[in-house]
Amino acid sequence: MQAQGRIAVLDLARGLALVAMASFHLTFDLEFFGLVPAGTTTTGFFWIYARAIAASFFFLAGVSLWLGHGQGIRLPAFGRRLARILGGAALVSAATFAADPATFVFFGILHSIAAASVAGLLFLRLPAAATLAASALALAAPQFLRTGALDAPWLAWLGLTTYGIRSVDFEPFLPWVAPLLAGIAAAKIAAGTGVLAALGRHPPPGAIARALGWAGRHSLAVYLVHQPVLIALVWAFTRIAGPG
Repeated sequence: MQAQGRIAVLDLARGLALVAMASFHLTFDLEFFGLVPAGTTTTGFFWIYARAIAASFFFLAGVSLWLGHGQGIRLPAFGRRLARILGGAALVSAATFAADPATFVFFGILHSIAAASVAGLLFLRLPAAATLAASALALAAPQFLRTGALDAPWLAWLGLTTYGIRSVDFEPFLPWVAPLLAGIAAAKIAAGTGVLAALGRHPPPGAIARALGWAGRHSLAVYLVHQPVLIALVWAFTRIAGPG
């Protein structure tokens, strides 16, 4: 089975999501170094902003999953992509464990996208309505299915524990598989209505769009590199200007 060709506007969307994520992480770093008030990124606008950004990555991953495998699962290609994501996830876990073992990332956005992508394979051939229904159920599941029976640390990744998780980035399988399933459903609907074909015929013009598209095509590498660069820049600023 052949995969759908790349659609430039989706690379652009992924690039925009990376810019948004970088802006959030810059704010997080400023908070960490005491340059903005404590709690800035965990309350109010930035709390919502962070979740909207994460949801966009899951949604776009779902769209890409359908584009790549909606006409038939290509296991070698899927395996290579999954290995890259898991490799990136392992790097994030190792780096954050070295920085702070108490709050390291054991199931962050990359871990969760990997798990959700495997689950998403089960929905590629189902009708869009069924996939949307599954997405809604996954979104609601943590509100109704939390139980002490799932409080074992090795099950925390499911997102159904009755206690809070200490981690600088925790994106559990539930509810975060929901936007990925929504992306699969949206891709099915867009393909059936001709929207995907139209998007493929009209790549966004301009140098900025090309730059964002490049970032979107290399999203994993950009994701892994951007935060260390931002931390280094903020640290350098504090060395030069001093805190406060």
